[in-house]
Amino acid sequence: MSAAAIDHPFFTKLVGDKEAASLFSAEAEIQALLGFELALARAQAKHGIIPEEAVPAIEAALSGFTPDVEALAEGIGNDGVIVPALLKQLRSRLDTPHRAHLHFGATSQDVIDTGLALRLAEAITLIDTRLGHVIDSLGALEQRDGAVELMAHTRMQAAIPVSARRKITSWRDPLIRDRARLAASRDDVEVLHFGGAVGTLEKLGDKGTIVAADMANDLQLRHVDHPRHTERDGIASFASALSLITGSLGKFGQDVALMAQSEVGEIELATGGGSSAMPHKKNPVPAEVLVTLARFNATLLAGMHQSIVHENERSGAAWTLEWMILPQMVVGTAAALRLGLMLAENISFKRD
Repeated sequence: MSAAAIDHPFFTKLVGDKEAASLFSAEAEIQALLGFELALARAQAKHGIIPEEAVPAIEAALSGFTPDVEALAEGIGNDGVIVPALLKQLRSRLDTPHRAHLHFGATSQDVIDTGLALRLAEAITLIDTRLGHVIDSLGALEQRDGAVELMAHTRMQAAIPVSARRKITSWRDPLIRDRARLAASRDDVEVLHFGGAVGTLEKLGDKGTIVAADMANDLQLRHVDHPRHTERDGIASFASALSLITGSLGKFGQDVALMAQSEVGEIELATGGGSSAMPHKKNPVPAEVLVTLARFNATLLAGMHQSIVHENERSGAAWTLEWMILPQMVVGTAAALRLGLMLAENISFKRD
């Protein structure tokens, strides 16, 4: 066992997802932060806030940059955020006249929140694609086995016969609605965060809005009329969408695990986990883990709702809580979709 099972070299195969986890790696975060700084310099030079010659100098400093990770870790330990230590390293690569032009008018939260938005945009695309695959696979299962008759159960007791189509619909349709909710969350997640020290862009004078608009266009993010440093409802809404996705998959997994019981035998598993003591068993591991991940995300969602409470114009406590929780929810959702597809492709309803 480890402190974070989704990152453990063993457990990541069970409850993690390498593709989703890569979006939260140190390398991915640094690249996203550098993208913000370059977009900022370009927009400011365009509108005469910093000299035009500063842009190629900043671009050269950012290109091929390899951070001193230990120094960044020390900086976070002291400052609570990565940006001051990162800027120190980047400015050491710039000639003195251009050092003040890097990050001009911005604050740490601008960089970090925008860097997160850039990576969450990729995460949403990944999750949406996988959702589509699971939905399609369940549709194929319905086409093949939908007419098979089986026993419905209410409150864990046998009720009346129904078709397998009724079961499959109850698995697929919530995922279709979840996919629409996920798409709707893009507007709240994929936004530029740029407001300066307290959200007023005071150092940019009357050019703040146009600089922000150009940056948003450059980064392919949405420009909003003011930064959302302490308005975390959009991020929490996205987290809710993640929890609903894993919840819907958890219902699918729970039903399959019950229907695959030896005493019920309504579903056949093409693959299953083995037992060290009972070699005849075929354990419904993917189905079980779908239930686990549904409960995991539902538990973490409460923490994301706690992280909405930012005091005044910035909160270190609430912000840090969000950093600890949200990546795990994204990775857990991606893992659930990977397992959900595996399960949908490897079950069949037993015919009489």
